[in-house]
Amino acid sequence: MSPDTIEAEIARCDARSRQATQAAAQAFTRLLQLAEERDSGQIRRIARFLAATYNGQAFPFDLFELRAVDVTISDDMLCCLDALRWARADLYTLVPNGDARLRAVIKRWDLRWPAEV
Repeated sequence: MSPDTIEAEIARCDARSRQATQAAAQAFTRLLQLAEERDSGQIRRIARFLAATYNGQAFPFDLFELRAVDVTISDDMLCCLDALRWARADLYTLVPNGDARLRAVIKRWDLRWPAEV
């Protein structure tokens, strides 16, 4: 590969990464608001998904859960996964007061840290 080709590829990847992160910030905000404000079986799945994006070892998430939520919700989850793939930022840092809000969701939905089990 020529240096110009390499530079073009780096620029393309950087643009994709930024776009994915921007889309995920909006998607994560929507999911977080649902987990904070609503109460249903779907919302419990959202809370588990959000917790997994926060700490996947403490809160594993079965990807088949994507089939058990509305399409718009699973689309937002997929946007978040795309941003995680690019690893530009932890998703909770993309929303105002994200750390505290996500910890509150984990508590609200009675999700347990491994040491608490």
